[in-house]
Amino acid sequence: MASNKRDQLVSTALELFYREGYHATGIDRILAESGVAKMTLYKHFKSKDELILAVLDSQHQQLSQRMQLAQESLPPREAILRTYDGLHLWLSEKGFCGCLFAHAAAEFSNREHPIHQQAALHKRFVCGYFLAALQRLGATEPERLARQLQFLFEGALSMAHLHGPADQALEAKAAAEQLLKAAGV
Repeated sequence: MASNKRDQLVSTALELFYREGYHATGIDRILAESGVAKMTLYKHFKSKDELILAVLDSQHQQLSQRMQLAQESLPPREAILRTYDGLHLWLSEKGFCGCLFAHAAAEFSNREHPIHQQAALHKRFVCGYFLAALQRLGATEPERLARQLQFLFEGALSMAHLHGPADQALEAKAAAEQLLKAAGV
């Protein structure tokens, strides 16, 4: 039963942090909306920062599992391009509020802070996803191309957050196709 309360706290905190921000969301609000007692919260998390790290880790695990499944089940070029299709679906979801990891890095801007580092770790994973697919394709300069593909992905995500979701991910996908074509893969 205790892990259910922990999961409930993480789920509630995720929703609030995503919608309202990390600093703007207080522990009392998380407790009120989750229906979990303060003592239970501190049984699972020593601090708000520890709860934030758990939220980021939970999201990272969920996203990395999806990406790894795509990498294992699709040809590498298709795995790359499907990432943009997945982004397009995400941008179209009701309540889209940008990237949880980018928000974390912005609110905890000190690169040495564990929350900033957790956000950066996730972004490195995304680049690594592109890199692994490009290496399987035998691309020349795969590290550079992986960064460029990530720039397209992150740029579409950022612009959708700033201007409202539209076709940013589809346009990024079209640009990714041109990069892959120019690289001969």
